Amino acid sequence: MEWLNKPPEWTDRDGKITVHTGPRTDFWRTTHYGFIRDSGHFYYRPVAGDFTAEVEVRGRYRDLYDQAGLMVRQDAHTWMKCGIEFVEGVQQASAVVTREYSDWSVAPLAANPPAIRLRVVRRGAALEVSYSLDSAAYTLLRLAYLAEGPLQVGPMCASPDGTGFDVTFAGFSVDE
Repeated sequence: MEWLNKPPEWTDRDGKITVHTGPRTDFWRTTHYGFIRDSGHFYYRPVAGDFTAEVEVRGRYRDLYDQAGLMVRQDAHTWMKCGIEFVEGVQQASAVVTREYSDWSVAPLAANPPAIRLRVVRRGAALEVSYSLDSAAYTLLRLAYLAEGPLQVGPMCASPDGTGFDVTFAGFSVDE
């Protein structure tokens, strides 16, 4: 695995990836805010075809838009990120799909759960994004068109407005 925008502090040990995010990092393209950011942290491996990717995410979210989850990326113009995004003190299940322009969808989670498990399934050019709060029952968050061909997949985190936070990714897997 390798980093796009290596974080200031991180370890990959015993099936757990721990990260302290850098300040003012993000992935976003144009929509609504008018800016482009490609500075978030993305620890990825290449995939060629269909796959199922999963990870458990635990974060110490603190500042507006602190975020952590999974990313699937073709390039700086075509990608999807999903996971938790911290908005006004509430953890939101979040998905952003970018095909030149970013969109954003969120669903508030009750009681700011200690962890979330994410699952992304790729079939052709389609991505199915689901999350679980108990690692058993999954809720569909998004079904989206992304791209065919080789992609990169892995954990993602960023602190768009904050000074950084700690996040742990456990059990990251990709089954092709």
